[in-house]
Amino acid sequence: MFKNLFRRDKNDKQREEEKEIEIVEEKNETLEESKVGFFGKLKAGLDKTRKGMTEKIDSILKSYTKIDEELFDDLEEILVTADVGINTTMNITDNLKDRVKEEGMTDPQGVKELLKEEIKEAMRLPNLSNTLKINPSPAVILVVGVNGVGKTTTIGKLAYNLKKENKKVILAAGDTFRAGAIEQLNEWSKRAEVDLVTHNEGADPAAVIFDGIQAAKARKCDVLICDTAGRLHNKKNLMNELNKIFRVVEREYPDAQKEVLLVLDATTGQNAISQAKVFKEVCNISGVALTKLDGTAKGGVAIALQSELGLPVKLIGVGEKIDDLQQFNIDDFVDAIFD
Repeated sequence: MFKNLFRRDKNDKQREEEKEIEIVEEKNETLEESKVGFFGKLKAGLDKTRKGMTEKIDSILKSYTKIDEELFDDLEEILVTADVGINTTMNITDNLKDRVKEEGMTDPQGVKELLKEEIKEAMRLPNLSNTLKINPSPAVILVVGVNGVGKTTTIGKLAYNLKKENKKVILAAGDTFRAGAIEQLNEWSKRAEVDLVTHNEGADPAAVIFDGIQAAKARKCDVLICDTAGRLHNKKNLMNELNKIFRVVEREYPDAQKEVLLVLDATTGQNAISQAKVFKEVCNISGVALTKLDGTAKGGVAIALQSELGLPVKLIGVGEKIDDLQQFNIDDFVDAIFD
């Protein structure tokens, strides 16, 4: 009897262990599938950049039988056209020439892989993190940028993503100047199923942020995302307004993680770089959300932002759906363009 009981216990234990292995395998498969789906979506979103950059590079490399100065000139032209930026392009091609020489490369087809590596290297700068600084909670994300770049949409999609990660999120409608901004954010808060703090149109933005902070504390929320007005035509006013908001955040929420996220429209190419330079003067930008990448061949602007301006890209918009805002990863981004 005891022998049978022991055998049964052993069989039960074995079945439990097999069940646990199955669950782990299922989880790994799901993770792998979601990674493939994530990369596929990124690749599809960067289709225009890939056609404008990599397909041209392939074509150029096929037309050469040897590696010479003219080949590098052609590669430079492609990178500049893709809005990688002149300084960044020069640095990349100079390093590429050195690598080709060091490795004694003679076949033009081998240049592509080296170029891919050099682009990744140009984007990797010391003390530059591509991850949103929101852990441990609480965290405040102040979202800045000019009107029309997709600021409100980015806030809505980010709120949706964070909610999916089981974070408690509150939005604060700090853009009280643009007509319809509050209504638009209200619509997104409903879609993302998160709370929204608002005042009337024309109210003091700093007062809205103040109330947002009090709500975030009272409701023990993990992340407070604040919209701000995007009036760039008057730099002094913009600076004063943002500084007032920053002071409120520092005073009322000193222990919170702080992220100042600049939203830029990738379709504007070098204009996005110009906007970034102005906002960098006005406030301490900690990261960039690059929108509308699916609608442009100018995806190279992400390379210039990091390499030239030292601004880490943290989020990218690769489509119009609510789940088309992705966390930025250098390797995934460059691989999606080149592969």
